[in-house]
Amino acid sequence: MLYVKNVGKGERVARVLAGLAMAAAGAWLFGRNGAWVGGALGLGTALTGLFGFCPACAAIGRSPRA
Repeated sequence: MLYVKNVGKGERVARVLAGLAMAAAGAWLFGRNGAWVGGALGLGTALTGLFGFCPACAAIGRSPRA
């Protein structure tokens, strides 16, 4: 494995659901200013939940046990 998972199971589920909701809102608002930003951020959030690794959390040294 190239990375150590730093997101717990409960948070992973929450990140996937929140990310999908953000991406759906971005798609629904498509064409409005900044809607694509919400969609991109939602996709990124969902991916951190799917992979169980968050680069921002790794940068500050956060682990799921902390």
